[in-house]
Amino acid sequence: MEPDEAMMARRTLLAGAAGMVALAQAPWALAKLPKSGVKGLIAGASDGALNKLAQPGAFYRDTAVRILLPGAGGKLASELFGMGDKLGLTTNLTKSLNDAGGKAAGEAKPVFRAAIDNLRWTDAPALATKNDGATRYLQTSAGSVLFTKVSPLIGSALENVGAYRQLDQLSKGNQLMASAGLTRDGLTRSVTQQALKGIFHYMASEEAALRRNPAELLKGIF
Repeated sequence: MEPDEAMMARRTLLAGAAGMVALAQAPWALAKLPKSGVKGLIAGASDGALNKLAQPGAFYRDTAVRILLPGAGGKLASELFGMGDKLGLTTNLTKSLNDAGGKAAGEAKPVFRAAIDNLRWTDAPALATKNDGATRYLQTSAGSVLFTKVSPLIGSALENVGAYRQLDQLSKGNQLMASAGLTRDGLTRSVTQQALKGIFHYMASEEAALRRNPAELLKGIF
């Protein structure tokens, strides 16, 4: 690169950095993003992912997002259950966990929409960088909030599908269960974490598909 070209490149880089600082400090920068553009993109990805995972059996059918019992992908739980596992009872419980994840996904749209609605103009650069940038940004910035909001949905679903009852039956007389996290609270926490991971996995795919139309991505941002 020639000296003049190098100087011009440095000036462009500095100007861009200054512009980003000014953007972050502008009074309107803290305003929420419009519902079109990137926010509309991630909302569409969220709705698409939740719709698919809310279908009966969706979590269990897809091994990439299948929800397992706590502990080394369910292996520790199976060993602790012993005879119960041989009778196929842990398989039934695992299916119940996935049913609960699906039920919660079907009720989680307002929770995800609320988190997406809080995205602001200062978040825009991080949202527009990669095919799954918006999904990953939401996972990082609002993951703990989503966990708190989704966890009660999971708990209610686990109760409704009989997972808690099955866990209680399998745990009778097994003193090691609690230490392995196989309690009602531990199960709820594990299923919530796995369900959210699965939802974000599907959201990333939905987002990538929606981004194939660049005009739709940029619409409403600039």
